[in-house]
Amino acid sequence: MSEKHISVLLEESIDSLNLQETSVIVDCTLGYGGHSSKILSKIKKGFLFAFDQDSEAIRHSTDRLNEIGTNFTIIKSNFVHLKEKLEEQGVDKVDGVLFDLGVSSPQLDEAERGFSYHEDARLDMRMDRDNPLSAYEVVNNYSKEDLAKIFYKYGEDKFSNNIAKKIVEYRANKPIETTLELVEVIKTAVPMKFRMDKHPARQIFQAIRIEVNKELDVIEPALEQALSIVKVGGRVSVITFHSLEDRLVKNYFKEKTAIPDVVKGMPNVPDEYLPDFKLVVNKAIEPSKEELERNPRARSAKLRVIERIK
Repeated sequence: MSEKHISVLLEESIDSLNLQETSVIVDCTLGYGGHSSKILSKIKKGFLFAFDQDSEAIRHSTDRLNEIGTNFTIIKSNFVHLKEKLEEQGVDKVDGVLFDLGVSSPQLDEAERGFSYHEDARLDMRMDRDNPLSAYEVVNNYSKEDLAKIFYKYGEDKFSNNIAKKIVEYRANKPIETTLELVEVIKTAVPMKFRMDKHPARQIFQAIRIEVNKELDVIEPALEQALSIVKVGGRVSVITFHSLEDRLVKNYFKEKTAIPDVVKGMPNVPDEYLPDFKLVVNKAIEPSKEELERNPRARSAKLRVIERIK
């Protein structure tokens, strides 16, 4: 299964963590183990803690990591519980934290997971299959107003209102049960000329997935926890895949590395006003041309890195 997943910005993200042989590292998004396996191979005397909600991904990654070493622990949890779960392991400080906020290729490619708008399956989209909320409940139970809101907020789709209206009209006769059934409803709400540029369901499926998994809600709290546990000289690296995620991370890092306005411009800023963190790169790192040729799914990826300096 891991062979299906090509880790995005692999070398760049691993390099950004400035790994040492004894580093204690947290991979907040284990997935199918691409980043974690590379990290583990470089920290022979250190330790890796990896988080994931997907039981299937955990099974595959456990086998993959065991081939490299035993100095790791996998924690089945959303990374929003990062600090609490590490404290349960007796850990309060680490040398680095990595977030890869994308959906793994196996999740997208396995039709039964219901993430894809190209394959027919029951509407699902849950990263954690114990989650009581699935895409089916969102599509069939949310009001027209709530659907339109999430389509616009999380999908930035200009036809949000009309798509929500068509969904409500359709489900008045029968529930929308499968991915391709939903795709057909979406197509009826989008003018033909707009279908030529990109798939009309892409942004809507993204919006539903974000709503089901509360993806944006957990980013800032998790970053706050990551920054609180990283040691001086330690780094937090974040790979994002769409503008909503990237904007959140960019603004949060900017806030944490800013000098307060009251002392900005002073020739000698007092130490107590200097930020605790610095940006390792001012501009997000993006995939190389070579990587994009190997893996077109990397096209929207961006890597941002922050380091604790005091």
